[in-house]
Amino acid sequence: MTEPRPGIVFDTGPLRHFALQGWLGVLKHLTRDHQVWIPESVEVELKDQSRTDPALGLVLDADWITVDRSTDQAFLQAFAEFEQQLAVGERNRGECGVLALGRTRGHELLIDDGVAHNIAKQAGLNSRRTLALLVDAIHEKKLTVAMVSDLADDLITGEYRLPFHRGGFTEWAAEQGLF
Repeated sequence: MTEPRPGIVFDTGPLRHFALQGWLGVLKHLTRDHQVWIPESVEVELKDQSRTDPALGLVLDADWITVDRSTDQAFLQAFAEFEQQLAVGERNRGECGVLALGRTRGHELLIDDGVAHNIAKQAGLNSRRTLALLVDAIHEKKLTVAMVSDLADDLITGEYRLPFHRGGFTEWAAEQGLF
């Protein structure tokens, strides 16, 4: 029997913006040693958004991303708990599903939303942000600084919030002591 690959659960934001800016293949490359999951709540958000952004169909059709449609009691209970902390109507339900999978399945979480990321950390979940994944890829020599800088600039062009402006990745990473 083979050892199950460690899982990473993605929130809507990273998948959405990487797909819209044409960098989804980079996420596939960086996660090839992991099982990639999204909760059904993220799938719903992506389907809703694909009506106006057809490129999101690339995420929904990706054979390397598995939708977890959990209905077990532990998942539903965790989802409800995070929903009380985060959800505003239908907003942030994707994050609730991501957090619930992290709690009940022990997967690593990739969340850029500040509030959800902080809730994950407070709950003792293994959560990190997209930039951490990209910086690790530089250290592992899977990507170059120039490639990540270009990728970050494209994400910013697509209105993704990062802690620097276009052209600022290298300076930001150096200031953070990341390389």
